Amino acid sequence: MAQSMRSKDSVSAGLAECYVTIEGNRYNFMQAINLEASVEKQKSEIPILGQTGKGHKSTGWSGSGSATFHYNTSIFRELLYRFKETGEDIYFDIQITNEDPTSSVGRQTVILKDCNIDGGILAKFDADAEYLDEDMDFTFDDFEIPEKFNVLAGMQ
Repeated sequence: MAQSMRSKDSVSAGLAECYVTIEGNRYNFMQAINLEASVEKQKSEIPILGQTGKGHKSTGWSGSGSATFHYNTSIFRELLYRFKETGEDIYFDIQITNEDPTSSVGRQTVILKDCNIDGGILAKFDADAEYLDEDMDFTFDDFEIPEKFNVLAGMQ
């Protein structure tokens, strides 16, 4: 019989750290509520003689992400203002570490490099809300995975 994953090896959603580095300044992005970054591969269809179907070959990739955070920092609004005033677009890095001490998978750290925000909220209020948050979409040009989760027992 195949071995099953133990429930304790799931990674707790809130046990993470997020740091943003902008022009050498490293910020603990503790106001983050969630963040998701993904890679999309570009593929070309390849015609193959003698086959009725086409093959697929990866030809590149692009990285994008989104985050929701509490509306209590002006850091990203300052980047938008600077872009408006000078035309200078600022790139930054985001480091995300997931580590749940209960799980045997250990920790994983991903560094998203050369991130660039797509835009952002300048001002906001909501008299009916419990708290204010904001969303941010971004792209990134590179990434590293300096720490990887352990392989769970029974996977190999």
